[in-house]
Amino acid sequence: MIKLKPFSLAVLLVGVTALIAFGAGQKLVSVQVKEGHVRSAPSFLGTVLAKLAYGDRVVLLGMQGEWAKVSLAGKIPEGWMHNSAITTKKIVLKAGAQNVEQTASSSEIALAGKGFNADVEREFKTKRKDLNYAWIDQMEKIVVTQAEMQEFIKVGELSPGGGA
Repeated sequence: MIKLKPFSLAVLLVGVTALIAFGAGQKLVSVQVKEGHVRSAPSFLGTVLAKLAYGDRVVLLGMQGEWAKVSLAGKIPEGWMHNSAITTKKIVLKAGAQNVEQTASSSEIALAGKGFNADVEREFKTKRKDLNYAWIDQMEKIVVTQAEMQEFIKVGELSPGGGA
């Protein structure tokens, strides 16, 4: 048995207590979209600081309206993510993992990504044969680069800080 001096024991207890308090105080959230953007401001016009993948976990630092201030210690700068891109569920991609708190179904994943998977889309089209999907298919092909977005903001004299 290891015997510690009273001072060493006190330092050890304070350290363990601080670690427990620090860990308990952090609220983790998961990215629930295919690609989540961490932005410089709580706005879709904010510069993209980092891109996170489905299932990545970040520390929730606070909320401002529909925007969450997040951090991933040492890997990304602090930034903002829209509330629709994150969930309090712990998303685990590995089947059979022991630490699963709650998993998402394939339908939830498709909806979280704001789109359809092939099976859901096929089923929907079968039920709604009167709809024309050509324009939707065209819109899905449109890609706006970060540089194009920044140029749009500059030319339009828009402010990316705050707002929806």
